[in-house]
Amino acid sequence: MGRIPAMSEASLIRVSEIFGPTIQGEGALIGVPTVFVRTGGCDYRCDWCDSLHAVDSAYRATWTPMTAQDIMDEVARLSGGQPLLVSLSGGNPAIQPLAEVIRLGHAQGYGFALETQGSVAQGWFSDLDMLVLSPKPPSSKMQVDWDAFDACLAAGQGADMVLKIVIFDEADYQWARDVAGRYPQLPLFLQPGNHTPPPPGDDSATVDQVGVDARMRWLVDRVMQDKWYQARVLPQLHVTLWGNKRGV
Repeated sequence: MGRIPAMSEASLIRVSEIFGPTIQGEGALIGVPTVFVRTGGCDYRCDWCDSLHAVDSAYRATWTPMTAQDIMDEVARLSGGQPLLVSLSGGNPAIQPLAEVIRLGHAQGYGFALETQGSVAQGWFSDLDMLVLSPKPPSSKMQVDWDAFDACLAAGQGADMVLKIVIFDEADYQWARDVAGRYPQLPLFLQPGNHTPPPPGDDSATVDQVGVDARMRWLVDRVMQDKWYQARVLPQLHVTLWGNKRGV
């Protein structure tokens, strides 16, 4: 029997965790039953990142290299073989080779949504059911490359695309107004920021829910004051229910 060739490193996907089914906790698909595939690795390091276990290279040893088939086998196991929504998240899932995952899942009836900051465009974006573009505001301490963002927008033609922006303060709010003016064709979702990243090894991390709720009320009032009726303001429902606990 001939030797089975080793799987190409380039075709493997770094996975931080796969979990669910649970509900999508934010954005356009809030409340939809979902299995999450959270990839490892990111080209950003936001100041308020709440998913460091999928971003920081210090956690690299906890990320599992998986084939597309391995991922879909686990998704099918978790969902009991019932096709539902698969959320591709991270980190930045756009830096992973996910085309085959989407192809295999679609063949089984699964839908796919991916959220990215819009820094890396992939040709397979157009195969997604929904592409959530979430550029990071000034409070993140990251700088958006708008040419790269526009490339992501072009690559996603054929998928439903929405804009989601996290808001921490007035500077973020004004920045979001500018971004929305730049992309008026995209449905816009705003959410209050959650600035309580869990310490390493803490899977029961709580959040400053009082602060998040106050930020939510301020954001609603601010949007209504400006009569910015095109924006939808939503909470991070999963944060309200489970804090920053992993795997929910």
